Amino acid sequence: MKLLYLHQYFNTPQMSGGTRSYEMARRLVAAGHEVHIVTSDRSPQDDGDWYVTREAGIVVHWLPVPYANAMSYRERVDAFVRFAWRAAQRAATIPAEVVFATSTPLTIALPAVYAARRQKIPMVFEVRDLWPELPIAIGALKGPVVLPALWLERFAYHQAAQLVALSPGMRDGILRQGVASERVHVIPNSADIDLFAAPEEAGYAFRSRYQWLQDRPLIVYTGTLGRINGVGYLAEIAGWMAQVAPEVRFLVVGGGYEEEAVLAKARELGVLDTSFFMLPSVPKNEIPAILSAATVAMSLFIDLPAMWSNSANKFFDALAAGRPVAINYGGWQADLLEQTGAGIVLPPNDARLAAQQLWALLQAKDRLAHARVAARHLAEQRFDRDKLARQLEEVLKLALVTR
Repeated sequence: MKLLYLHQYFNTPQMSGGTRSYEMARRLVAAGHEVHIVTSDRSPQDDGDWYVTREAGIVVHWLPVPYANAMSYRERVDAFVRFAWRAAQRAATIPAEVVFATSTPLTIALPAVYAARRQKIPMVFEVRDLWPELPIAIGALKGPVVLPALWLERFAYHQAAQLVALSPGMRDGILRQGVASERVHVIPNSADIDLFAAPEEAGYAFRSRYQWLQDRPLIVYTGTLGRINGVGYLAEIAGWMAQVAPEVRFLVVGGGYEEEAVLAKARELGVLDTSFFMLPSVPKNEIPAILSAATVAMSLFIDLPAMWSNSANKFFDALAAGRPVAINYGGWQADLLEQTGAGIVLPPNDARLAAQQLWALLQAKDRLAHARVAARHLAEQRFDRDKLARQLEEVLKLALVTR
């Protein structure tokens, strides 16, 4: 099968950010398929032309379109539109049997549909977020652009031969748009078992680099500091924790729009560089050592029910690393943690109570040990990337025979 894979935010393990597309694509290549990825080079540089690299057997077509989470909404929309226009022209020239497009942004549907129509081949669409429901819910999308965004969502879903949703909640959101249930397949974000099976020595080495850490309990957040993530909540927890257990350390690894606000909050609470520390984003292949050093790993969002259907990479990375997971939102991930004991669900609007619950977990050695085992078991039994890649392969094949 010749696959044309469109993802504006494709990352290799040498880059920071999620690597779902890379990991799925390299497994498809290993299964004997030819995969071309059309993506953007988001580094801050002058606009340039397409260039091609080969990554683990994947042919990657890169277009320089600068992008960062710290950009304004208008700047980001401009990047989406510019990439969609150029990607449509490029994708139409790459011979394929199936087009596979993954959001966000939802504008990726435009070059995908164009290429599929030009080549008279089926398109499979993967929904990573219920867009535009989410930006509407947080007020980032409003006014006259709302109706075109809603139209684009429905257009993308109904143009696809098959759809992939990253969670049960996302599947339900697709079905609300009138899509037949047999065309929608849930393939959640997944756990890279081998990558995150980091030896204990990797965690020790990371800890030994920092005098403030050493053998102290460590609570880690690795990921974007966007408006939707609400990482300032972690600084508030650190503020309360410092009053009862000042030896507990909090570490944020990442960057984004809210970085300065998180720094300011931690500074205001008197915990910055005493119990609360921040490091810049690191390549994905450095995350396993950090999680190996962690006592508890965090996944955070602002208190917004629209986010409960998320499928955040950091949640599955923590499971793969066998680390207890603490989250502050409801939904299917909260249900998983409560059913299996692989972590805890913290109150979204009460940092003091969250600190108490985290401290109780850190003191309960048997509970921590059980959570580590349960997390790894979930990764292996429910979210192994190898198993889920085979499911994706079957969906892509299904699109060929049902078009």
